[in-house]
Amino acid sequence: MIGILNYGLGNIKAISNIFNRLNINNIFINEKKDLSKINKIILPGVGTFDEAIYLLEKKNFTDSLNDYVLNKAIPIFGICVGMQIMSNSSEEGDKNGFGWIPGKIIKFKNSKNLKTYRMPHMGWNDVMIKENKLFKDIANPEFYFLHSYYYELENPNYLIGSTKYFCEFASVINKDNIFATQFHPEKSHQSGIQLLKNFAELKLC
Repeated sequence: MIGILNYGLGNIKAISNIFNRLNINNIFINEKKDLSKINKIILPGVGTFDEAIYLLEKKNFTDSLNDYVLNKAIPIFGICVGMQIMSNSSEEGDKNGFGWIPGKIIKFKNSKNLKTYRMPHMGWNDVMIKENKLFKDIANPEFYFLHSYYYELENPNYLIGSTKYFCEFASVINKDNIFATQFHPEKSHQSGIQLLKNFAELKLC
């Protein structure tokens, strides 16, 4: 059973609809006791870094997520801001992130005055991928982005997909049971559907 964290941010209905079409069992995690019903977690996010952390704290999800992810090794998939709050901190706010995958969230800077790039980074873009089960049967790794900040990893070994916009940045990361994308798979048509399907079917040794 996949649990989609319902904490006030993210396209949770769109994600659930994809799993329903794939006949993959899923529920919304509305409170921390619901975590006992699932074996994988989707952590969505649309909004700001501090807002996401504040809402998770308000719903008392923070300690439970740390326990399920770090101690119980439950697979988790973060989307957009859901990915960014896995870092230590962000230039966008003052709150601490979970620190699951060490790094900092940085704002795009147009240091070369490139007129072809706009803020935020919005729309379709290619992802250069490394071999990973998350990308199984995805022939054309192009996904939909909407963000102005990116994940600066401390350890490049956790990078499994990168994208170019102003600079080359981490668009997909993975450390053990923790997976995340800067783009929105629920808005990325067939490639995004396949990515969510791959996560749902993932078996970690």
